Amino acid sequence: MITIKNGDIIAMHYTGTLEDGQVFDSSIARDEPIRFTVGDAELIPGLEKELLGMAVGEAKRVHVGMMEAYGEWMEELVRDFPRELFPEGMELETGLRFSLSQEEGREMFATITEINGDVITLDANHPLAGENLIFDVEILEIVPDSD
Repeated sequence: MITIKNGDIIAMHYTGTLEDGQVFDSSIARDEPIRFTVGDAELIPGLEKELLGMAVGEAKRVHVGMMEAYGEWMEELVRDFPRELFPEGMELETGLRFSLSQEEGREMFATITEINGDVITLDANHPLAGENLIFDVEILEIVPDSD
């Protein structure tokens, strides 16, 4: 029986929920399994390591602590910026999520959490930071690494 190891390409269905049962993502709801190479850091570390050794047709529930998911929510990633730093005419509203280019050329995402006059509060934490996550996964296909 072929089981998942680093370098394999796999297809799987999953449903991700918070501890309170709220669904935050589901490939089943989209009717589109995800396909990725194991070990290429395409998934959060805590989920990826739990897939190792699974076989096609196998399903299980995986609990991933926040430190192996999106980390702790950090106050220092919430900052106020003057409105003038944003493009003129840009429609700003609470909940708007967009990407920011950093000096090193990396991209980060931030969400507007508050607008107070000419002061815009941005939160660069991942929306799931500080959350323990639960994934129900089912392995649909394994293409073994050819190396």
